[in-house]
Amino acid sequence: MLIFVAPTKSGTKMAKIKKNDQVKIISGKDKGKTGKVLRVFPTEEKILVEGLNLRKKHMKPRKEGEKGQRIEIPGKLNISNIMLVCPKCGKDTRVGYKIVEKNKFRFCKKCQAEIN
Repeated sequence: MLIFVAPTKSGTKMAKIKKNDQVKIISGKDKGKTGKVLRVFPTEEKILVEGLNLRKKHMKPRKEGEKGQRIEIPGKLNISNIMLVCPKCGKDTRVGYKIVEKNKFRFCKKCQAEIN
């Protein structure tokens, strides 16, 4: 007897990294650098970090007499390639969750400090 199990819709993980967090890149061309998170894409499991993973974009001239230019914009990074930097201890750390009196908050796995 064969049983068919339908695949679930995109089993995305919950992003433990939020906008404005300080993060450190742990792999890739910018390994070891830190920066601030500009935007999080939870369905893609990717983030944008300010000033890191820069890509060149070619811009056409908009007005007559203006020159075309190349600008650098940040590219998306996979969430698995970054770690959160704890604001208290300053170390890159994993993130845990605690629930206290119906309030859920993140905490640093190294120093146990609450992360806002």
